[in-house]
Amino acid sequence: MRITRRLEFDAGHRIPHHDSRCRHLHGHRYALEVTLSGDVIRAEGRAQQGMVMDFSEVKAVAMDHLVEAWDHAFLAWRADRNVVEFLRTLPGHKTVLFDAPPTAEHLAVAAFRVLDKAYQDKYGNNLRLERIRVYETPNCWADATRDEVERMKAEG
Repeated sequence: MRITRRLEFDAGHRIPHHDSRCRHLHGHRYALEVTLSGDVIRAEGRAQQGMVMDFSEVKAVAMDHLVEAWDHAFLAWRADRNVVEFLRTLPGHKTVLFDAPPTAEHLAVAAFRVLDKAYQDKYGNNLRLERIRVYETPNCWADATRDEVERMKAEG
């Protein structure tokens, strides 16, 4: 069985080598979808009976491990030195650095890697993260699936 929880957050970014407006500092109302698979819990009397995982717990894990860090932050590529140096001049500015440009694709992979550890089989029901979908806009998104992330890891 698969379940999905959607969360939203606001963040800024830029894609420095983009041929259009995305090379400028700007922000988005991102949406994050977390898709988990697992067996439906059948244990009589458990709070999660009939569920793969309680949706409120799916949210709490994502908030604690990822969304709180990314919300109202500037998501920057370490190699974008001018922007990184500029952000360091802003006292108390919330910046999250990545090893690749903060495209929807890279953010989806980064989110998958962070959350994969957080959702490990909590209930003995084979719970595992299957997909992260990052919406940069309501009409544009990227998916990172377990197979793709594992293949990327194997390729180095």
